[in-house]
Amino acid sequence: MLRIALRTMRFRKGGFAATFIALFFGAALVMACGGLLETGVRTDVAPQRYAATDVVVTGDQTYAPPPTDPEDDAESEPLPERVRLDASVVGTIRGVPGVALAEGDVSFPVGLVRAGRVVDSAPLGHSWASGRLAPYTLGAGAQPGPGEVVLDRTMAGANAIAVGDRVDLLARGTTGTFRVSGIAEPPAAVTGTPAVFFAGADADRLAARPGSVDAVGVLAAPGVDAGQLAERIGAALRGQPVTISTGNDRGTAEFPEAPRGSEGLIALAGVIGGFAILVAIFVVAGTLGLSIQHRHRELALLRAIGTTPRQLRRMVLTEAFTVAVLATALACVPGVLLGGWILDRLAGLGAVPALVVFHQGWLPMIVGTGVGLLTSLVAGLMAARRAGRTRPVEALSDAATQRRWLGPMRLLFAVLGFAGGLALAIVTVTVFDGSIAASTAGPTVMVWAVALAMIAPGLTKVVGALLRPVLRGVGGNAGYLAMLNAKARTVRLAAAVTPIMFSVGIATAMIYLQTTLADAEREAYTRNLRADVVLASTTGGLPTDLVDQVRRVPGVAGASEFVTSTGFVDGDTESVPLQGVSADGAEQTTSIRLTGGTLADLRGDGVAVPAELGVSVGDSMRIRLGDGASVPLRVVALFAGDPGYPRILLPAELLVSHTTNGLPAQIMVRAGAGVDPAALRAALRELTADRPGVAVADRDAMTAAYVRELQVGASVNYLLVGLIMMYTAISVVNTLVMATSRRRRELGLQRLTGSTRGQVLRMMTLEAILVAAVGILLGTLVSTTTLVPFSLAATDSVWPSGPLWIYGAVVGVATVLTVAATLLPAWFATRGRPAEAAAGPE
Repeated sequence: MLRIALRTMRFRKGGFAATFIALFFGAALVMACGGLLETGVRTDVAPQRYAATDVVVTGDQTYAPPPTDPEDDAESEPLPERVRLDASVVGTIRGVPGVALAEGDVSFPVGLVRAGRVVDSAPLGHSWASGRLAPYTLGAGAQPGPGEVVLDRTMAGANAIAVGDRVDLLARGTTGTFRVSGIAEPPAAVTGTPAVFFAGADADRLAARPGSVDAVGVLAAPGVDAGQLAERIGAALRGQPVTISTGNDRGTAEFPEAPRGSEGLIALAGVIGGFAILVAIFVVAGTLGLSIQHRHRELALLRAIGTTPRQLRRMVLTEAFTVAVLATALACVPGVLLGGWILDRLAGLGAVPALVVFHQGWLPMIVGTGVGLLTSLVAGLMAARRAGRTRPVEALSDAATQRRWLGPMRLLFAVLGFAGGLALAIVTVTVFDGSIAASTAGPTVMVWAVALAMIAPGLTKVVGALLRPVLRGVGGNAGYLAMLNAKARTVRLAAAVTPIMFSVGIATAMIYLQTTLADAEREAYTRNLRADVVLASTTGGLPTDLVDQVRRVPGVAGASEFVTSTGFVDGDTESVPLQGVSADGAEQTTSIRLTGGTLADLRGDGVAVPAELGVSVGDSMRIRLGDGASVPLRVVALFAGDPGYPRILLPAELLVSHTTNGLPAQIMVRAGAGVDPAALRAALRELTADRPGVAVADRDAMTAAYVRELQVGASVNYLLVGLIMMYTAISVVNTLVMATSRRRRELGLQRLTGSTRGQVLRMMTLEAILVAAVGILLGTLVSTTTLVPFSLAATDSVWPSGPLWIYGAVVGVATVLTVAATLLPAWFATRGRPAEAAAGPE
C-alpha cells in the first residue's frame, strides 16, 4: 500500500504539496509554542551578579493561598514584591561548615544627575563587598570609602567618567555628590543592568532597609559540593521562610520577576498553541478533503477494478501519514527559530524579562510531531471515510460533485459547539464583570468557529443563494456563470470559506476584544481619577517629605501619595489590587463613593474595602501584602466597588514599606476651587526644580501614561492575532490555489464553448468575491458571538469599542488574499490553448 501511495503522490504533487504546506506551518507553530511553554516552565535565567556563587539564599517569593477544597493541594502564587531576609541570616550562614564566603546583597535604584536632570536611570546601587559574588574586579583605582563610589566599566564608558571625577547620584529621591574611586571590570556573565558600588555604610543608608538584605550569596570552600552545602544551609535555616538556590535557579533568585513573567508566557504559549492546533485540524482536514474530492473519479476507477473500501481507506491514510512525517520532520528547525523569534518579540514588548533563555528540548519536538501526525491521522480518517464510500459506477459519470455533507459526526460536533458557545456567552454576561470577562473570549470564538465550520457547506449554500442575485446583477454573463458554478460546487466552496471564516472571525474578535478592554480600563481609570496634577518619579520613587511640601503650595486642595501593589485577603485564593493613599488628601484625590466611615481615618492599621466583602466599619481582617507579610487591619471605611475592577485602599506609609522600592511612585494633587490647573502645575514645577527625577504632569498625561502601560498587553495580543492570521492566511491561499489549479480542464472546456479568456477570468474573480463574502459574513458572525457578550459584561454596551477601519482592514486583507489566490492560478491555468487544457488530466 505504501508503494501505491508513493506512486500516487508522484502524479498528484499539487494536492499533496498543499497538505504538506498546511502541516509544515502548523507543526512549526505548535513546536514553537511548545518551546515557549518549556521556557516558561523552566524559567532559565542565567545568574549575573551572582555568577560566582555556589548557593544563593533568598526569601520565599511564593504564597500558597488556601485551596477552596481542603482535599486539594495548595497552588503557590509568585509574590510581586521582593521578600527580604533578616541580616542575621548572613551570620548564621557564615557559621555553616564548608562556607568560604557569605555576603549579603542589597539593591536600590540610582540615577546619574548632570546639570540638574537625570541622564542615566538604569544603574542599581550595591555595597562593594557584594561585588565579589560576580566577581567584579578593579580595573583602575581603589575600592570605595565613605563618600566614594566604584562604577562598572559599562556605566563609566557610556557617560565618559574617569577615576577621580565627582558625580551627582540620585538615590531615594535625594541627590548626593560622590568621588569616583575606581572603575570595576564586570565578568562576562554580566550583560544587563549597570552597577554602582558604595561603601558598606553608604549602601545601607541609601537602601534604607536597616537590618535586612535582598539575598545572601555563598561561595563554597574548595572541594565542597554545592548541593551538599545547600543541604547544610537548609538545615541551619530550618523553619525560616527561605529559598535556597543552586545552578541556574540562582538566576531566578537574582531576578524574582522572572517567574511572574513566565506564568504569562505559559498562558500565552497555551493560547497560541491551542488556536494553532484547532486551526490546523480544520485546515488539514479541509485540504485533504478537497484533494479527495478532486480524485473522486480516480478513486471510483480503483473501486471499479476490484479495490475494496478498506484498501482505499488504507491508501488514503498512508498518503496522509507519509506527507505528515515529512512535513513534521522538516518543521523541527523552523519551529525552534520561530519560538526564539516570538520570545524576543515578547521580551521587546516587556511581557517577559529580557534575560529569560529560550529552551526547546526533545519534548516540544515530540509534542509538535505528535500533533502534526495526529492532525493528519484525524484528517486522513475523515478523508478516508469519504473515499471508502465511493461507488464504482461513479467512474463513468461526472459525479465528482459532492452533495451529501452533513453526517452524524458533523451534526454532533455542530450541536455541541452551539451549545458550548451559548453557555459561554451566558456565563460571560451573567457571571463576569469588567476585564475578567475577557477570560472566556478565546474559548468562545473557537467554539463558535468550530460549530459554524461543521455546517459550513449548508451556510455557504444559504448565504450564496442570497448573494447570487447581486452577483448576477453586477457581473452580467460572467456573474451568471459564477453563480452556476457556486451552486454546483457548494461543498468545495465551503472548503475555501472555512479558513476565511476562521481568519476573519479570530482577527476581528481578538482585536476588538483588546480595544474594548482598553477603553473599559481607561474609562475605569479616569472615573477613579480626581487629581488635576500628578508628580511622578523617573528613578524609582519620590522622597517621603515631598508630599508635605506639596500640600503647602498655594492652590492645593489636597495631595496624597499613591502606591500600588497586589495582595490577598487572607482566606481568599484570588489576588486583589492594593492602593496606598494618604489620609490627608485621599478624599480629594480619590474618586470613590463611601458607604460608611471616612478616608480621613486611613492611618496606621486602617483599611478601606468594598462594601461587597460583607464586613462592617470597625471589623478586623488580615491582608497578605505583596512581600508576603500578613498584617492585621481594622476597617475604617467602606465604599461601593467598581464591578470588574476591585481594589482595597491602605495607608500609603503602610503599603510602601512592603514594596520593593520602598518609596511612593506618585503624588496625586487636587487643585482648589477656582485655581487654574496650569498655574498649579507651574508652581509645582518650581517647587521640584531642585529635585531631579521628579516629573509634573496633568490629568491627560496621566491617562496617556496609563494607556501606554495597557499597550504592553495589547501588543502581546496583537502578536498572537498576527501569528494565527499568518497561518490562516497561508491556509486560505493554499486551499484556493489548489482548488483553482485543479479546474484547468474545466476552464479549457468553457473556453471551447465560446467564452473568452477575459470572460473566464472575470467569472473566477466574481467566484472569489463570492467566496470571500461568504467567509467574511460567517467570520463576522463568529466574532459577534464573542464580542457582544464581552461588551455587555465590560462596558454595558452591545457594540465593542474601537475604530471601524480595523474591521475594514481585516475584510480588505481577506478579500485581496482570496481574489489573488484564485485569480493568479486561474491566469496560469488559462495561458495555453483551450483544446490542450480540455484534453488534459482532470
